[in-house]
Amino acid sequence: MQPMNEFINATIGRGKSAKSVVTLLVAGVAVACVAFAQDQRTGGPTAASPGAEVYFIDLKDGATVPTKLKLYFGLRNMGVAPAGSERENSGHHHLLIDTDLPPLNQPIPNDFNHLHFGAGQTEAEITLKPGQHILQLLMGDKDHIPHTSPVMSQRLRVNVAEGPAAALAGGPTPSSPGAEVYFADLKNGAVISPKVTIYFGLKNMGVAPAGSDRPNSGHHHLLIDTDLPPLDQPIPNDFNHLHFGGGQTEAEVTLKHGEHTLQLLFGDKDHIPHTPPLMSLRIKVNVVDPSLRKPAPADARVYFVGLQNGAVLRQNATIRFGLVNMGVAPAGIEKPNTGHHHLLIDAKLPPFDQPIPNDFNHLHFGAGQTEATVTLPLGRHTLQLLLGDENHVPHNPPVMSKPLRVLVTRTGR
Repeated sequence: MQPMNEFINATIGRGKSAKSVVTLLVAGVAVACVAFAQDQRTGGPTAASPGAEVYFIDLKDGATVPTKLKLYFGLRNMGVAPAGSERENSGHHHLLIDTDLPPLNQPIPNDFNHLHFGAGQTEAEITLKPGQHILQLLMGDKDHIPHTSPVMSQRLRVNVAEGPAAALAGGPTPSSPGAEVYFADLKNGAVISPKVTIYFGLKNMGVAPAGSDRPNSGHHHLLIDTDLPPLDQPIPNDFNHLHFGGGQTEAEVTLKHGEHTLQLLFGDKDHIPHTPPLMSLRIKVNVVDPSLRKPAPADARVYFVGLQNGAVLRQNATIRFGLVNMGVAPAGIEKPNTGHHHLLIDAKLPPFDQPIPNDFNHLHFGAGQTEATVTLPLGRHTLQLLLGDENHVPHNPPVMSKPLRVLVTRTGR
């Protein structure tokens, strides 16, 4: 920057021509900045879904991690599909390690710094050398080209210590090599009832009650809506830290309606985590209380506008939604006698006491849309509308259309 300042200073006082040079230089810099900003927003030919986000689950900036690291990929408002799959509003993950973003309108490179997960994987185990590293997720379309606008995570810095014990130190009791604790039948994003039985899984170690001095053993603790406690001290015992010192491998817990986080943490005979600590992935669950379903007027009705049973459609068809005796409100907005549309494609009705799934067979229109252009494969399909409340849960009674059978052809005839 110093030569540029000297040039500008040297030209001051030479009249209008110098001012023009400076003006042009400033304008050039501004145009370059705008072009750079636009390049960051523009990817390839495939459009991204509005509000799409990709992120690391349970990994924070500045975290200290072991050399062998298990990563979990999160995705909102888009679907995951393998490379080569021609599916709307979908893509697959790429992991960038210690590298800047590649050109966003070209296929993402495939090398040690750009890992492809073209089979549709949503998690991966990687090995990093000791030291500091930068990780970032970038979605790619069927041809590995970023979308427009590009869907990318934050760049996270992680620190890898010399060994797993140094990276994650706990108390005085060592854990067995390869030991793992995990939820046996509960996944991130699961929808559960207020009263649920949770099963604890354990590999390469044994379960022993608190106070039992047995090698390679410990007992489970369930963390609810809380961060990890200090790992070299006894785990607290309260409503957020449930102890299972009797050696239980399952438990029935009661949770309030809404979103919660759950994590398992193994403790030794004195309730202190091992070294290295054994902890599960911290997962999010959505608890739905059936008694809290929003009421709907008895005469409320949702229907397809201008679409009849047996209709013939083009592959890209615009479908319009009608609603009687209720209003439309976007997801997240709580107003009496309102909801938003969901389109079920070749799918049975979901459970009415849970949020409607969000996938290729259950399309959400949470922005309050009353029409949508959808792409359907050639052949026969079943379409049905189902209204959901601000939490995507059907009303009581449910407001749904009759299922329609349609035929999709290339010409729409």
